[in-house]
Amino acid sequence: MKPRITGIHHITAIAGSPQRNIDFYTGILGLRLVKKTINFDAPGVYHFYFGDELGAPGTVFTTFPFEGAKKGVKGTGEMTYTAFSIPKNALPFWVARLENYKIPISSILKRFDETYIRFEDHDGMGIELVATDDDNRLGWSYGNISLENSIKGFFGATLNLKAKEATERLMTQFMDYHFIQSEGNRFRYGTQGKPGDIVDIVVDEKGKPGVQSAGTVHHIAFRTANEASQLEVQKILMENGYHVTEVKDRNYFKSIYFREPGGVLFEIATDEPGFAIDEDVDHLGELIKLPDWAEPNREKLVARLAKVKLNIEDYG
Repeated sequence: MKPRITGIHHITAIAGSPQRNIDFYTGILGLRLVKKTINFDAPGVYHFYFGDELGAPGTVFTTFPFEGAKKGVKGTGEMTYTAFSIPKNALPFWVARLENYKIPISSILKRFDETYIRFEDHDGMGIELVATDDDNRLGWSYGNISLENSIKGFFGATLNLKAKEATERLMTQFMDYHFIQSEGNRFRYGTQGKPGDIVDIVVDEKGKPGVQSAGTVHHIAFRTANEASQLEVQKILMENGYHVTEVKDRNYFKSIYFREPGGVLFEIATDEPGFAIDEDVDHLGELIKLPDWAEPNREKLVARLAKVKLNIEDYG
């Protein structure tokens, strides 16, 4: 049977300053700002989407930036690190680039058969860059970072949990994931085991619960092809005791949400229709786009949002 879930769709974090958020993810990391819209559940807050040229599923890191938000605390019951995939030979470039912008980074680390570095953004968001030659995606460049060094999309995600068994059952029995390997208290799962579908569970039995705020992940979304396959997943999850929301229209995809047993908010999002439905590909992310239900209040909603802009020219 064809799998209903094929990997990671997007990852969404809570952030602080909207402008600093854009500057970091476009200017320093070089991701494309593919959409500026609002948080559909809290319309007074932006929702930014960063990714590759089209914002393809598996490349999109999104943020809810709350101006003045306090920093959260990493802990159990949370997704603690977002890993991006970079070309195998690009690690020295990224070490030099991050040091140039005075961003503290780890030493070069080893895990399973991969080499990576770890650091945080200005809000404390945990980020890893994993060097791999097993990723054929093209990446994206505004011109400040060559395609030979650019981020290609997600490598994977780390869930920090007190126990893994119930979450493992969910993922392997109902979400098309399978166990790949383990190393110490880290357990790896994937759909194909390729960049863009990897999920690691780190078991921390004595860990303290995380505190969600700026610099923490709000949810991780898994991808499914379309509305039909999404409804199949929803039905399977509900039949097996998971409390799943109704389908929510997010304009660029349809979504359902539920908490996995360890406390992390999971989403299942459709690949369709994508981010080019209301802007030309060459102009993605340039305008503030609103859902139809918010358009009658555009003037009031936009007035509440801080003015932001791309500052790519400031980041060589």
